[in-house]
Amino acid sequence: MENIMKFYRNDKFSEYVGIELIEVSEGRAKAKMEIKDHHLNSIGTVHGAALFALADLIFAVASNSHGNIAMAINANITYLKAAKKGVLFAEGIEMSLNPKLATYTIHITDEKNDLIAIFQGMVYRKKETFQ
Repeated sequence: MENIMKFYRNDKFSEYVGIELIEVSEGRAKAKMEIKDHHLNSIGTVHGAALFALADLIFAVASNSHGNIAMAINANITYLKAAKKGVLFAEGIEMSLNPKLATYTIHITDEKNDLIAIFQGMVYRKKETFQ
């Protein structure tokens, strides 16, 4: 897991928006993001791009956790409930894995464990590994 932690530390955008990685294991990852003013849209709820960024980091970490470089080929998100304050959590799990493709589902929840969004993505798994 040392290589995946190095991978995460190189993700400057996630650092910039305030996403903190909590857990990583093969095919799984969990992170949190404290909602700040810069995460809010013009109506005072968390911007969809902030939610997507949180889920996308978990997608990247979980899909690269096996050591092979994995590149997104499809991603979508469904927004279920607005969030305005507090801490959001994203937890991702690998749903399928083969030598070339893998799929992941990420749930974003709030502090009350209410489901805020569901993200699903697919990656192409390269033969190359992390150095």
